[in-house]
Amino acid sequence: MRVRVVLFDVMDTVLVDPFREALRACTPLPLRELFARRGEDLWPAFERGDVDEAAYWAGWDAAGLTYDRDAFHAARRAGTRWVDGMPELLDDLGGLVERVTASNYPVWIEELASEHLTGRFERVLASHHLGVRKPDPAFFARLLDRIGAAADEAAFVDDREVNVAAAEEVGLTSHRFEDAASLRAWLVDLGVPLERAA
Repeated sequence: MRVRVVLFDVMDTVLVDPFREALRACTPLPLRELFARRGEDLWPAFERGDVDEAAYWAGWDAAGLTYDRDAFHAARRAGTRWVDGMPELLDDLGGLVERVTASNYPVWIEELASEHLTGRFERVLASHHLGVRKPDPAFFARLLDRIGAAADEAAFVDDREVNVAAAEEVGLTSHRFEDAASLRAWLVDLGVPLERAA
């Protein structure tokens, strides 16, 4: 196998996910109650791009939820930071493989791209662009089509086992992310000409 593309989940793989902390900052409700009242499909619909941000918050209004949108975004932005070791690994991969994001994320991915990801990824793509979320097989099919790669040319990295299993079902060599050091070792074993961590 010749890996020429590495597909990265973003949240809790490349960047620490601040979403739950942002929710706690914007509403007094316990998260379990929030999720029950908000409805199961509102967030997935937003991530798929089926609804825009105004409609997403309108869904909160329709459910009678009390929230502070500004506090949410402030906490989300303040809490977004790199997972330890990942900036260095991404930098080391530059010029060796094409680095592409493969995330479930809404329109806010554009903000992450401009503030964190640009320069460390050749392409920033998410469910928002593809109209489908992991672990749906169509996510991977559309992603590979967008970047012009075959499954046997790409490797996929995600912190969630359900997404790793789904990627493997469509022929992607995949890795369950735990930390940057073990990911680096896995990529070396795949033949990516990185130096192993000391």
